[in-house]
Order: sequence, then C-alpha cells, then structure tokens
Amino acid sequence: MPRAFTPKVVTANALLEGDVVYLTADDRWTRQLSEAELLTDEAVAAERLLSAERRQAEIVGAYLVDMVAGDNGPEPTHFREGFRRTGPSNYHHGKQAEV
Repeated sequence: MPRAFTPKVVTANALLEGDVVYLTADDRWTRQLSEAELLTDEAVAAERLLSAERRQAEIVGAYLVDMVAGDNGPEPTHFREGFRRTGPSNYHHGKQAEV
C-alpha cells in the first residue's frame, strides 16, 4: 500500500543574501514560514518544485520539506527545518535578534 503524502513547502536560499526563503501561493519568495504555501497534493508539489528550480536568478538549492498545518501557517515536522528558519547559530543576530 502506498504511503500517504505528507504536506510540503518549497524552500530554498535567497541567492544574494543566503536567507532561508519559502514559496508562497502567489509565486513569490518570503522569509516568513507563516506565508508559505502548504502543498497537500503530491503532483502539485512536484510541479511547484520544478518551477522554483528554474528561478536560478533568485534562489539556490530548492527542495520540498515536510510540514504540518499549524495555527499560524505551516510548521516543520523535523527539528532541522525549525532550526534552519531561525538563521545562523554562531551568535545572536539577524532573525534571532528579532525574537
């Protein structure tokens, strides 16, 4: 029996700044996970990833990441993605300073 599809979000890194970015439903890149498009259909997720990978002038390293629907938008299912969205861990700056 095939395994059920886990909802996903398209993520990458902004080409110039290196920030973690997420693809929104209106096809723009955002640094806020809460604005990301939660993909619940496997075929649509694959198509959105292919579309994102063609945007090499904007991003690098696009991939699909497992998420669940949360009260404030998508939430990561793995600690790596939760950690990744907070930015560098070498000292308190950037996104970490905003919290």
